Amino acid sequence: MKKTHLGFLAMFLLSGQAAWAQSDSTHATSLNEIVITATRFPKKMSETGKVVSVIGRQEIENSSGKDMAQLLSEQAGILVNGAYSNPGKDKSIYLRGAGTDYTVIMVNGIPISDPSGTGGAFDIRMFPLEQVERIEILKGAQSTLYGSDAVAGVINIITKKAADKMVQGYGGVSAGSYKTYKADAGLSGTAEGSSYNIGFTHYKTGGISEATDTTATGMFDKDGFTQNAFHAQFDAGVAKGLHIKPYFRYTHFKGDYDGGAYRDANSKYEAQLLTTGAQAQYSFANGGVTAFYNYDEVNRNFKDNYGEYPYKGSKNSVELYAHYSFHSHLQLLGGIHYNKQKMNDESANPKNPTAELTSPYLSVFVRDLGGFNLELGSRYNKHSAYGDNFTYSINPSYTFNKAVKIFINYATAFKTPSLQSLYGPFGSNVSLQPETSATTEAGVQSSLLSGVIDARVVYFRRTIENVMVYGPSFQLINLNKQKDHGFEVEPTFYINKKLKLKLFYAFVDGEVTTQQNGKDSTYSNLIRRPKHSVGINAGWQVTPAFFVSTQINTYGKRNDLYYDMSTFSQQSTELGAYTLWNAHASYAMARQRIKWYVDVRNIGNAKYTEVYGYSTQGFNITGGVRIKI
Repeated sequence: MKKTHLGFLAMFLLSGQAAWAQSDSTHATSLNEIVITATRFPKKMSETGKVVSVIGRQEIENSSGKDMAQLLSEQAGILVNGAYSNPGKDKSIYLRGAGTDYTVIMVNGIPISDPSGTGGAFDIRMFPLEQVERIEILKGAQSTLYGSDAVAGVINIITKKAADKMVQGYGGVSAGSYKTYKADAGLSGTAEGSSYNIGFTHYKTGGISEATDTTATGMFDKDGFTQNAFHAQFDAGVAKGLHIKPYFRYTHFKGDYDGGAYRDANSKYEAQLLTTGAQAQYSFANGGVTAFYNYDEVNRNFKDNYGEYPYKGSKNSVELYAHYSFHSHLQLLGGIHYNKQKMNDESANPKNPTAELTSPYLSVFVRDLGGFNLELGSRYNKHSAYGDNFTYSINPSYTFNKAVKIFINYATAFKTPSLQSLYGPFGSNVSLQPETSATTEAGVQSSLLSGVIDARVVYFRRTIENVMVYGPSFQLINLNKQKDHGFEVEPTFYINKKLKLKLFYAFVDGEVTTQQNGKDSTYSNLIRRPKHSVGINAGWQVTPAFFVSTQINTYGKRNDLYYDMSTFSQQSTELGAYTLWNAHASYAMARQRIKWYVDVRNIGNAKYTEVYGYSTQGFNITGGVRIKI
C-alpha cells in the first residue's frame, strides 16, 4: 500500500476517534445495521470486517423510473457499462474495476447465473427493479462463502416482502422518453404465519439507435426492447421455527441490436430466463439450518443477416448450511454446495456437455471480544473437469465503542472455466484451469458526531492468476496475470431528519502482464473503466408526502478497444470524461397508498460515450404512479 494511502487512512481514523470521544455512540447508524450477505446469517456491520453497502427499501422506492443498472451505477466502486446507452443494450457490471464475469449475482442468497454464456455472468436486464426490496453489495473476494466467480464481490438482490395483511394489491404505470411504457401489478399478503407475493411486469421502449449514427441523413433505425416478467414466491410456516419458501420467476425479453460500432443493422435477439426452486429454513435459539434447491434455465437467440446463434443452458444447484452460536463470543458456519451445469449445444465436443462442482466450506467467527471480531473461512472445491482447488479468508476487525471500526481482510477466490470455454465450438480448451485470485483490503468505518456522519474509507489490492485469453491459434489458454488496486471514500451526512447527503470518490487502476515473443509485457488494460469516479446524491423529505432528490455522477477518461474494418486489426481509443445530472421527485397521497413520481436523467443533455461507436441517452424523463390497495 502506498504511503499516501496509508496516510489518508490514518488521518481519517484519528479524526474518527476524536469525534467518537465527543459523541454518544448509541446514535451510530450504519455500524448497527443488520446484514445477511457478509456471513450468510444476520450480523451487525460492527461485527464483521467485510465491506458491505446496502441499498434499502426507501432508496429503491425513491428510484422509481430507473432500472437495476442505473441504480447500481450510483454506488461507490460500481460501474455498469451500458446503463445509459440504449435501454435494451447489454449491461456489464464492473465492480472495483474487475470484469463483469467476476461478480456473483444472487437472489435471496441463492446464486443465479447464465450457464450458456462464455463468462457465465447473469444478465441484470432480466430482473425488474419493481420486484426488489433491498440490495446488499458485498465487496472483495468471497469464494469461501459463495464459490466460483466471487472474485470481485457479490450482489444479493432481496425480493419484496409480503404485505402484513391478508390481501393487498399493488401496481404502477409509467411513461417516458423514447416511447417507453411500463406497467406492473401484483398481490401479496400474510395469514397465520404464511405469506405470498405474486406479480407481473411489462416494459416496452422504442429505444434509440444502438450504434452511433454519424451519417448526415440520420437514417439509423431505433432499436427497441420489450420485457415481460412474472414472479411468485411463498413462505409457508409449517412448524415452529420451520419455513418452506418455494418460488418461481420467469422473464422473457426481445429486442433489436446493431452490427457494431457506427454500424446500423436489422438484427434481433430474444432471451428467456426461468428460475424456480425452494428454500427451507429452520431457526432455533442458538442458530439455524438452511437448505435450498434452485434450477436456472436460460435460452438466448441472436439473429442477423448471416444466420442465427442460439445459446441454451441449465443449472441445478443444491446447498445445505448451518450456523450455531457455541458462546456469545464464538459462532460457526458450515455447509456444502453442489451444482451441475449443462450447455445445450449439439456442435460442442462432446455434445450437450455438463460439468459438476462440489464444495464443502467452514467458517469460524470470534464475536465482540472486547470489540475484536474475527472470521476465518475455508472452502474445498472439486470440479469434474479441472480437478480441485482450495480457497480461504481471514477477516479481523476491531470496533471502538461501536462507533469506529478498523479492519483488514485477506481472501482468495477462483473462477471456473465456463462450459463454452471448456467444450464450446469456438476456441475451447478442455485443459483450462480455474482463474485464481488473492485480495487484500484495509479500511475504517465510522459513525461520527452522534450519528451525523457515517463514513468509510477502504483500500484494496487484487491479483488474478491464470487469466483466460485467446492464444496465437485462437484457442483459450491460461496466460495473463491481472493486478488491480484502488480505494473508495464514502461519507454520508445526515444533516437533519429530512435531509441526507451521500458522497463517494472511487479510484481504481490495473495492469495485465502477458507474454509476447517469450517475454513478459505489462500494460494498463481496464477497458471502459475510469480511474476516477465521483458521486453526489442529495435527498430531501420536504414534507411527509413530498420527496425530492438529485444525483451527480462524474466519470473520468477511459480507454476502449474496437475492431478496425479497414485494417482488420484491433485498435485502442480514448473515451472522454463526462458528468450526468439526474433528479427525482415524488408525492404521496391517501396515506401513502398513491405515489406520483417523475424521474429526470441527463438534465444537462451531456454528450458522452460508454462504448466506442455506440449511442447514449440524452435528456430524458419518466413519470408515473404507484398504488397500494
